[in-house]
Amino acid sequence: MAPQDNVTPTPPPNADSLAASAAKAAKKGGLPPIHLWNPPFCGDLDIRIARDGTWFYLGTPIGRAPLVRLFSTILKLEDGKYFLVTPVEKVGIVVEDAPFVAVDFTASGAGEAQDLTFETNVGDVAVAGPEHPIRVVRDADTGEPSPYVMIRAGLEALIDRKSFYRLVDLGVHYPQEGTSWFGLWSGGIFFPVIPSADLG
Repeated sequence: MAPQDNVTPTPPPNADSLAASAAKAAKKGGLPPIHLWNPPFCGDLDIRIARDGTWFYLGTPIGRAPLVRLFSTILKLEDGKYFLVTPVEKVGIVVEDAPFVAVDFTASGAGEAQDLTFETNVGDVAVAGPEHPIRVVRDADTGEPSPYVMIRAGLEALIDRKSFYRLVDLGVHYPQEGTSWFGLWSGGIFFPVIPSADLG
């Protein structure tokens, strides 16, 4: 009878090992090159990003902002599912809405030359434009708008309510495909928010 191979089982992923791998791989002063990583899927991890942008691990909010920021830099969207990825492992997580929240923005310029620069709850900055479009989804029952801005690599930020109210103050009416829309200019692009006729 042949002796069994002495194989050490791979431990299941946990937040500490993931953070250690991510920190080791992160490039100083920039985002890690997760598009170059193709590690094996290691299962799901009990991490959830709530609609308000709070990260939970094992049902408890992650209170360390640097850790949340680190995790946010290794977040990846594939086929409609969210993963945290390092060079050696890939784990699935739950995202209730968008993975980020746009908590503030600055406006520069005016009219068609206006630029809207958004900042997220995890420190990302993006100027709305061709690569960072704004979209608004309206609830089918209530008509309540949910505005989003693309941050990076398919990852969006939900624009928070106070910022959206400020954006509405900057909105203008502009024709789109034969219909007048109320919307926003940024990065040389007009982003429609709501048909002008729906404003009453």
